[in-house]
This record gives sequence, C-alpha cells and structure tokens, in this order.
Amino acid sequence: MTHDKPAVALIATMFLTIGVMFCMNDILLPIVKDLFILDYLRATLIQVSFYIVYIIWPIPIARAIERWGYRRCIIAAMLICLAGCLFFIPAYYFTSYALVLAGVFTISTGVTVVNVAANPYAALLGSPEGANIRLNFVQAFSRVGYAATPLIASWLIFSQHGDQPRIHVPYLVLGTLIAIVVILMRVIRMPDHTPEPTPKESVVKMFSGSRAYPQLLLGIPTMFFYVGAEACTAGFFISYMTTHHYSYDTASGFLTLYYVLAAIFALIGTLLLRVIRAGTLLGTFGTGMIACLLLAVWAPQPLASYALIATGGFLSVMFPTVFGLAIEGLNGFREKGSALLNFAIVGGAVFPPIQGVIADNYGINLSYIIPVLCVVVVTVYGFGRSRVSNRQ
Repeated sequence: MTHDKPAVALIATMFLTIGVMFCMNDILLPIVKDLFILDYLRATLIQVSFYIVYIIWPIPIARAIERWGYRRCIIAAMLICLAGCLFFIPAYYFTSYALVLAGVFTISTGVTVVNVAANPYAALLGSPEGANIRLNFVQAFSRVGYAATPLIASWLIFSQHGDQPRIHVPYLVLGTLIAIVVILMRVIRMPDHTPEPTPKESVVKMFSGSRAYPQLLLGIPTMFFYVGAEACTAGFFISYMTTHHYSYDTASGFLTLYYVLAAIFALIGTLLLRVIRAGTLLGTFGTGMIACLLLAVWAPQPLASYALIATGGFLSVMFPTVFGLAIEGLNGFREKGSALLNFAIVGGAVFPPIQGVIADNYGINLSYIIPVLCVVVVTVYGFGRSRVSNRQ
C-alpha cells in the first residue's frame, strides 16, 4: 500500500480550511437569528444558501475537471472561496442578511469544486487499496478545522463588547489562510491527474448509468441523508445548548469539544479501517449516533447535552466512508459517480428547514428527531455494504 505523501499532506491542509468554512455556518446561524431577529426557519437560510449549490454545480465542475485537471480546479476553488469571504465586509457595514447569504453561497460554490475534485483526487494519490484510508485521513483534517473554529471565531466576533457582532472578522482571517494555501499549491509540486474525457450526458442519463453500480445507486440517497444529519446536528447545536441555559461561550466550548471528538474519532476510524470493513465501521458508528441523538431528544439534562456532544465522534467517519464505499469499483465512471454523490449533498439544504419548522412549533429538543431518521438510513447502508462484501 503506497501513498503520495507530499500531495496527500497538502490536500489535508486544504481540507483544514474547508473544515473552517463549514463550521462557520454553525456559528453564523444562531448569531444571524438574533442579529436580524429571525425565527429558526428563516435562520436556516444560512444552511440552504450553503448546500443548494450542490444541485447546481456538480456536472459543470465534472466537465471542468475533464478539461483542466484536478489540480487547477482545486486552486480555482480556493480562489472562489476567498472571493466569498470578502462579501462579509459589506455585509457587516451595511448590516445586510442578503449579503451574508451571498457570501455563504459563493464560499459554498468553491467548496463544491473541492468536494467534486479533491475527494477522487485523494483517492488517486497512491495505490487503490489505500483509497479509503487516504479519504479518511484528509477528511480528518477538516475535522481539525471544525474543532479550531468555534472558540476562535466566537472570540473574533464578540471581542468588542457593546458593538454589533463583527461577523466579517473571522472571514478576513479565513481569507488570509486560504491565500496561503493557494500559494503553497502553486509552489509545491503535485501530480496533475486529468480524467479521460467522456461523452457529454444529461443528468438523467448519468443517474441511469448509476444503475450498473448498486453501491453508487444506494450511496447517492445515503449521502443525501447523511449531509442532512450533519447540517441539522451541528447547525442547531449552539441554539440547543443556549435553550438549556448554557451561555453562548459555554455552548461554543461544547461545540469545540464536539469537533475535537470528531477529529479524534476520524483518526481512530482511519486506523480501524485497517482491520475491519468500511461498511461495518459505518454501521457501528451510525448505531452509536442514533443512541446519542435519542438521548438528546428525551433524556434529562445534563445527560442530553453530553449525548449531543458525543454525536460528533460518531459522525466523524461517515462522509468519507459513504463516499469511498459508493465510488468503490467504479473505474471509468468514477468522476460521474463523484458528481452524482455531490448532488446528494443538497440534503444539507433540505433537512434544516424541516428541523427549523419543528423547532419553531414544538421545541428544539423534538426537532432533533430529523437527524435521527437521517442516520438510520446511513446505518442501514453501512451494514448492507458490509454483508455484500462478505459474500464476495
């Protein structure tokens, strides 16, 4: 089993910045709810703006990768993210929710390119049997980005008492970090894999082609439900904690712990993949997360809050493992399969508003039944793929 270590390390660094971008949505949602006097449903437009792009861009991005290769597209993605960060300067000075949403949408466009290009690119940076390990390794660094963000971003936003939240400052810091990553990508030599050109096909035809690959056909809806579970669990996390009388600072600390657990368990999951099947790992972690979410819904405090924190650990391996299982054995259909899986990330725009409606009408505790239902689908897929592997 071999790996292109310098290239993998640089992709891991890039995923660190991606983790920061994702986590900023979890910080923004409760802040914009109070700043713009919104209910939960309208506050979830943050999540909708971030995830809706996944229904727009995956196919054009797949075509761009075929033309310009993975490396160039990844660099372009980071520059798009940098442009999105700059939207938050006028958003702050004009106190504009519309500009906040525009910034989130632009950042997500860049992140979409990364998810379409960087995951299959990481899978190609070494021997095929090590693809799942590399995917989990680079994704673990996104968890490090998540873990570092809540306390630092909250401090940057609220460091000036008596003023309105300085929502633009974390994005200025993030933009600087992105610029450094882009420079490193230009300096460090990376293989420039370019997939073989394929005939242009409609989205409907691509979905039809996925029927030849059961692991992909079932993996697409699984990814849809997984991203819904992640967006719901983390997006409402701070609101859940503050509803139960924890201060914003304490809630941010709990969110940091949530992501620290995610980073630790992601690394543990990478090691476990050497000795157990990916499907078994996915199903086992899914079972643990369902148990924790049910405690968050119905258990007394503080057990319920501690259980919600623990979900970060169980969530940690799900994205890369679902992705790896779904594209396993696709060969020439790999790029199209990656695009189809990234379509499914739109689940992050679908489920938070549903949870928001439940939170507005029945309370935030009961709203967490939505990620429970999502994780059930992921768990079934994991154990199902494990059984298929045992028969082969």
